[in-house]
Parts: sequence; C-alpha cells; structure tokens
Amino acid sequence: MKPLVEQLSRRVRQAILQMGADGDPLVQAAQDPKFGDYQSNCAMGLAKKLGKKPRDVAAAIVERLDIDDMCEPPEIAGPGFINLRLKPAFVIRCLEAIPPCADPQEDRVGVDRASVPETVVIDLSSPNLAKEMHVGHLRSTVIGDCVARVLEFEGHTVHRENHVGDWGTQFGMLLAHLRSVKPEVVDQPDSLVISDLESFYIEAKGRFDSDEDFKRKSRETVVALQGGDPTTHRLWMAFCVESSRHCHAIYDRLGVRLVDRGESFYTDLMPEVIARLEAMRETRNDGLVRVSEGALCLFMEGFKTRQGEPLPLIVRKSDGGYNYATSDLATIIHRVEQLKATRIIYVVGLAQKQHFDMIFAAARQAGWVAEHVSLVHLGFGSMLAATGRPFKTREGASVKLKDLLDEAVARARNVVERAALDQTRPERSFSEDQIEQIAERVGLAAVKYFDLSHSMSSDYRFDLDTMLNLEGNTAPYMLYAYARIRSIGRKAGVDFTTLPGDAPIILEHPAEVDLAKKLLQFAETLDVVGRELRPNVLTDYLYELAKVFSRFYDRKLGVRVIDASPDNVRVSRLRLCDITARVLRLGLHLLGIKTVEQM
Repeated sequence: MKPLVEQLSRRVRQAILQMGADGDPLVQAAQDPKFGDYQSNCAMGLAKKLGKKPRDVAAAIVERLDIDDMCEPPEIAGPGFINLRLKPAFVIRCLEAIPPCADPQEDRVGVDRASVPETVVIDLSSPNLAKEMHVGHLRSTVIGDCVARVLEFEGHTVHRENHVGDWGTQFGMLLAHLRSVKPEVVDQPDSLVISDLESFYIEAKGRFDSDEDFKRKSRETVVALQGGDPTTHRLWMAFCVESSRHCHAIYDRLGVRLVDRGESFYTDLMPEVIARLEAMRETRNDGLVRVSEGALCLFMEGFKTRQGEPLPLIVRKSDGGYNYATSDLATIIHRVEQLKATRIIYVVGLAQKQHFDMIFAAARQAGWVAEHVSLVHLGFGSMLAATGRPFKTREGASVKLKDLLDEAVARARNVVERAALDQTRPERSFSEDQIEQIAERVGLAAVKYFDLSHSMSSDYRFDLDTMLNLEGNTAPYMLYAYARIRSIGRKAGVDFTTLPGDAPIILEHPAEVDLAKKLLQFAETLDVVGRELRPNVLTDYLYELAKVFSRFYDRKLGVRVIDASPDNVRVSRLRLCDITARVLRLGLHLLGIKTVEQM
C-alpha cells in the first residue's frame, strides 16, 4: 500500500494538468476531522499564476478530479481549500489488503518499499576511543539508529558508519601510560583488559600534565605510531580493541548495529585529499584553494568571519598536519566513490552546523560530489539535566552512558516490582526473570523514546520520572498499549496469527472508522520520517494511534470486542486489534524499542 497522501496527490496533479496548468498538489492530512481526512491547498498558489479567483480554480480542479473510488464528493471551503473525505468502502479495501502476519520479523503491515532505492551512508554515534561513552553520545546513537531502521525498512541500502576517534596526539599519551602500567600487553595484546577507561584516561592525563619526562615519551610515542613502528602499532591496536569492547557493550544493550570505521581508516586517503587540492590550486583560477599564512585552505563563497573577511576551511595546517576538515573530506570521497552513496547523513549536534556547511560546500565546489548526491547534517539539540543545565556529575565530569542506562533500568525495575505486588491484578504476577527482562526493556525504551519524541533541533531535560510515566507520550504508555492488545487476544481465546485473512472488515461505529483511518496513516508517516528524518513524527503518530485505539475499546465511547456479536463483527474487531498491535510493534521496532507481551 502506498501512502494515501501520495495516492491523492497523484490524482490532484492529474486534474491540474488537465486544466493546462502545473503545480504542487499540496495534499496533507486535515488538521480538523470536521473538514475531512485530507485537504489540498493548491488552488491559492495556482490562482496567482492563472490570474483567477482561488475558488474558481478549486472548482475547476474538483470538476476534473477522478477520485470517486477513494473519496466522497470533494468539498470546497473558505478561499479555495479542497476537502477530501475517504469512503468507508475504500478504507475497508485497504485494510483487507493487509496480509496476515506469518513472521513478526518480516511484517510490513502492507507498507510498500521505496520505488527508487538509494544507497545511504549514516554517520552516527562516533565516540572517542580514548574514553568511555558518555551521555553526549546518546542522541547521535539513538537518532542515527532510528533513521537507519526506517530507511532500511523502506528498502534502501544503508551503511551505518561509526566514525570513531582512534587517532591523534592523545593516543601517544594513552599508549605511553599503557606501556608503563601494563608492559605485558606488548607481547600479549589479547590480554588487555581495562575495567574503567575513564579512570585510565584521567591517570594518563594527570601524568601528562605533571611529568615532563612522561610528556616527552608521549610525544615520541605519537611520532612512532604515525611512523608505523610495529610495537607501538600493536599497543595501539590492543587499546582500540579494548576500548571498542566497552562501546559495543553499550551498542549491544541498545540493539544498535554499526560498523566501526575510525579516523585511522582514512589516514592513507588524507594525502590524496591534499594532492587533489594542490592540483586544483595549480589548474583553477577561481581562488577556491589557496595558501594562507602557510596553511592550505579552501575559501568558499558565502562564508565570512565576523569582520566580514573570507572564512577559510583549513585542510593542512602550517606545520603540515591534518585536522578534522581533512578527515571529513576524506570520508566524503570514500563514501561517494567507494560506497557509491547517493545520500550521506551526518547525525551530529547542532553546534557543528557551520563546520558541515563548509565541508559540504567544499566537497561540491571541488567537484567531488555530484548534484544527485544529497549531503545532510542532521543536527540535534542537547540533553540537559532536570535543572536545565548541562548534564554532568557532581564533580563536573560527563555522565557515563552506561551509568545513565543502569539508572533508568533500576527505576523501571522498581515500577515493575510495585505492579507485581498488586494482589488485585493476578495477571501482573511475574517471575524474577520476567521482572528483569521487562525492567530492562522498559528502562531502555523510556530513554530512547523520550529522546526521539522531541524535536530534533530542541534541547530537552532528562527526567526519569516523566520518562517512566505510564500516562502521556512515553515509552511505558506505548508498551502498555501494545501489551494491552495482546492481553485482549488472550482474554478472547484467540491467537491473532490464526485469524482468517479473508474475514471481512466491518466499519459501522465511528470509533471503528477512526481507528481504521488512523491505521492507514502509518505508511505516510514513515514516508515523512524517511524524507524529513524526523523520528518525533513517528512517536507522535504512535501516541495518537494508541489514544484512538483506547477510545475504540472503551465501553462507553467505543465498541465491545471480546464479547461482540454477531461473530463476523467480533472477528472484524479482533482483526482491527491485531493490525493495531502489529503497527505499534513495527513502529516501536523502527524506534529501536522491543515490546513486551505483558506489563
């Protein structure tokens, strides 16, 4: 099933073309159901082009609009809005076309794959291997994972690139310290275990700042590493493997898949970047590549200093060293030329906006990125403490991501244990193993969902009390909504997977119609998330779906389900329950959240 907005847009566009005009159909979901299900606002823009009144243009479009199989007769409102209301028969056909779920892992709930698959590279997480992951890595990791899941579901080829920091001067300090405190690693690199990377870094930094002899050894170690000394390289590899183990313990816990491709991977490509730019400096007269104060720089149009002077992008420092710009240009060359990416998405904080604007402009003006390749900086705001200040420990250090997740799970466990003690709800009697599994899933889901439910560009305050609330737009509410529907199936004595796929859907009560229409919005919701890269659109949809289902199942506002009669009505309503549960499960999966069968 294609998104309804796409289907309706195609019909409206055809009507516009039949008028001898051209324009965007501007079809969107109606904000108020009293005006219908969808609305086209195209008549106002076309009226200016055609020199006619908007209502007259809207009437001309409606006259040519072939939409009888989908909608009731269109209505024109206000200055020229075209209101469209879906026919119940069309809604029924769409729902009945959703195939039964044979395998939850492969369930698409009837959503089509993209007609034109792309090759997408997503740059996400990107911790520094010198330290443990901290809370600052959460947003990039969960946002990047969600975007990757949605694009993979749509049928695109997705490369999840973890551009880890595994190179640079700080590694000289760390390796010198490692050689000093764990000399056996030189001969037995596989034996390296560092229980606390943060403490190890602090120890090394303390020695570097206070011990001149150690500082000299650290600098010599950097030179040896960059020069390819076998012993130093072996130490470096051992440290990177051990540091990566800490990172991947977090990734495994969060259910995040990615490929580590550190800065060191691009070491051999960075001289190629410089060579290409040097060749441009000699052959081009546009002033893009110039030497300024001994540094090799790119000067792109549109970038100025506060004083109004041209702002350079330095790609080789005056001492001959490389920097982040050199590395980032090397990654673009690799991703475009080797991975054949048609879309590259950098999930990095908003503070880096200017850097990526300049990198993208440089890559395009250098001719390394064709027009059909999309370069996107998916910037996001910061996660703050409940006080509204930066999220830090009492000592002012960054909070470890592991500690934050542990705290969320511990708080979730308290909630689950209290529910398990409720003697009036025997269905909540869980074993210790069940409590542990539910707490882990609810705790991690609460952190992920709360992050993803916020607008990308906004900061938000980390508040576990709000995250774990069973009411409102939270993960516990969504997990409960799913578990509740699964419970309905058990109470009805029905295995949803055995419901006959050819049983007719019956939509008679307004609550049934509302739920059915909301279910059909899932495909267009995913389309928006995939195009605009906004996970909060998906969380908002799932929350609205859960609320619509709650009204559907309400004895006063909705309909009877378990004891409904006659039997064909009961089966129809159980099918609506099943499809709702499947959409919730799939939607939460695309957010990186595992569901629970009981809660």
